[in-house]
Order: sequence, then structure tokens, then C-alpha cells
Amino acid sequence: MALPEKTMTRITHGAGGGPEVLVPEVGPVPEPRAGELLIRVMAAGVNRPDVQQRLGKYPPPKDASSVIGLEVAGEVVAVGEGATRYAAGDRVCALTNGGGYAEFAVAPEAQCLPWPTGYDAVRAAALPETYFTVWANLFGHGRLAAGEAVLVHGGTSGIGSTAIQLAKEFGARVLATAGSAEKVAACRVFGAEEAFDYKAQDFVEEARRATGGRGVDVVLDMVGAPYFGRNLRVLAMDGRLVLIAFLGGDRADEVDLRPIMLKRLSVTGSTMRPRTTAEKGAIAAALEERVWPILSAGRAGPRIHATFPLAQAAEAHQLMESSAHIGKIVLTVSE
Repeated sequence: MALPEKTMTRITHGAGGGPEVLVPEVGPVPEPRAGELLIRVMAAGVNRPDVQQRLGKYPPPKDASSVIGLEVAGEVVAVGEGATRYAAGDRVCALTNGGGYAEFAVAPEAQCLPWPTGYDAVRAAALPETYFTVWANLFGHGRLAAGEAVLVHGGTSGIGSTAIQLAKEFGARVLATAGSAEKVAACRVFGAEEAFDYKAQDFVEEARRATGGRGVDVVLDMVGAPYFGRNLRVLAMDGRLVLIAFLGGDRADEVDLRPIMLKRLSVTGSTMRPRTTAEKGAIAAALEERVWPILSAGRAGPRIHATFPLAQAAEAHQLMESSAHIGKIVLTVSE
């Protein structure tokens, strides 16, 4: 297969470390394998798992690129054997298995979706990792249904803002936590019925008050250990706790487990990267059927906090780690 170019700029992180290890280098353009697309990257989303990979805590699968980056938007330039839905020139956004911080990236065709109507590359690149994660965890593992109440932690992150919007879109009551008055206000803009400043308020007490003492049906949590016991307490009968990250730590000692039995609680969680292509493809198909029409209608889309040129990936990671952002951070790669 003749590739459009032989070399490209990509971001390397060497042996790992702080944001400063992210530097541009020249490397070969990847060649799409069977069932894959080669995409000329126009924009790439920045996510917390990218930070974890840079630190050496979230290694890519053995057959995936070692380059950081899990979501891109751009133009198809070549297709691998057996890839039939898209052709050169089509514009797609993709959940990659790695390699997104580059001028070209490959992704399984099953993990690619068309840009929603009216979207540009930056907004399209902000979709895959976040929307795949929210759909699989909040509506899949969490089984959130219309009329139920959900508590979303980290409500102004990319994940949090998406979860708030989609939960409301599908008829749930949404409560959220955030770390400042500005972020609490942003949660309400996204659609949260109420939001609580976790630095100044007890979210268990506030969520119980907001639900008339009943508690919430689902908690979507990315904090981990420090919230584990409180999450169990805030859940209603038959509630579900869904864990998607451990930003506050992954070891919860001296936790009262009795609420799990007394309230018939379910504790679950997942990561996206270890799933098979077939599993990710099923999530993509569900998103295209259930969520993409909503996005194309101009609702429940990503909020872009900041963009950085690809060469400034280090600055993008510094912002991510500061937690000062509201919404998504995106790298711009090409026109």
C-alpha cells in the first residue's frame, strides 16, 4: 500500500516523567492493518489516561502504538484490507488504541464514527474517549434509566460534563460535585439540577437532601478511595457505584461495607483500553444510533476549554494536571 507520506511528526514521552518529557520527533507513518483506517489527524483529544501513560501507569496494549493519544478526528487517507465502510476523503473521529498525538494515526474501522452534523475537527476529536466511556459505564454498567437520580463526581471534567448532559438528555435527575463556585455554576449550565462544592459541602448530606433522604440510584466516580465509603452511603436501595478512575488513590482501608448488603448495592467499573475491538465497536454502534442524532441536533456536545498546537502537548498536560479546565482540552494538528 502506498502511504501518503513516509514520515510524520509525533509526540514522544521517552522514559516518562513530567509534562516536559512530551517533545516532537519524526517517525514513520503507520500503515493500516486489516480492518483499520489510516487517518490524517486534524485534532486529538487530551485525556487523563494520557497523563497516566506519560507517567508509566497506563501502558498501551502490546500491539498498539507507544505514542500517547486515544482520540482523534481527521480525514481517512488509506484503508486496510477488509475495511469497507469508509473511503479516502471521509472525515471521521476515532477511538484509537494509541498513537493519537501525531500527524497520522491508525484505528480499527469499527471504532470510527462520522463527524456529527455541524462539527469541526476540534469538537469531533473531543468525542470518542469521553463518549465511549460515559456510554459504556453510566448507561451500560450503571444501567441509568429515565427518572432515576445520578451523582456525577468531577462534573466539569470532560467525562463529567458529558455524563451530566447525556444523563439529563435521557431523562435522569442529575446531581454533581465540583471544586469551586465557578465549577459548581458550570455543572448547572451543563444540566445538573444541583451541584455541590466538595471542598465546602458534604456531598452525602447534600445529595440526600436533594433526593428527599432517598439517595441516588447511580454514582459515577473517578476519585476512588477517598470517596468509596461516602459513595456507598449516598446510594439508594439497589444503587450502583461505577468506578472509572482513581485520581484520589486506589486503596480504600477501613471502609464500612455494610451498606452494600443492607441496600443491595452493586459496585462495578471498567477501563476502555483492554476491551476488544468487537466490544468497542458495539459501543460505537450504540453511540451512533442513540447519541449521534442528539449531537447533530446541537445538544449535549463537548465544551472545549482550550486548544494547543501538537508541539505544545506539554503545556496541554500541564493544564490537564492543574484541574483548572472546564470541559475538554484538544491538540490541533492540521487543517
